[in-house]
Amino acid sequence: MAVTSESTTVWRGDLESGSGTTTLDSSGAASLAVNWRARSEGAESVTTPEELLGAAHASCFSMAFAAALARGGHAPESLQTTAAVTFDPAHGITGSHLLVSAVVPGIDEADFQRIAEEAKTGCPVSKALTGIPVTLEASLA
Repeated sequence: MAVTSESTTVWRGDLESGSGTTTLDSSGAASLAVNWRARSEGAESVTTPEELLGAAHASCFSMAFAAALARGGHAPESLQTTAAVTFDPAHGITGSHLLVSAVVPGIDEADFQRIAEEAKTGCPVSKALTGIPVTLEASLA
């Protein structure tokens, strides 16, 4: 069964001086301020589309990796994934870097790295990002 998730942004003003609020409609879990300054200058206290994309990528990869590890007989105790999404105002989104630290009892380094790479490739958000480089740095904690 397909599930549709929705988010809504209400924007007021022009690009440079305007601002908006993005709401996660499906869950009601968050309402987040957005503006151009945060994207172009790294302003604090305001989220960006790239930060939201990073959250989607980190959570999707974590789920794909946990599933792949379990299928391989190595259920993880914990996974901590950060997705660093890079935005260049002149070129757009230029990459996503996944950084994962995992506690996985009984797995050797080679199997861990192989499964991590497979999860990166198979993650639905990674697949959606095929127009940019997606890199991975995975370590056993």
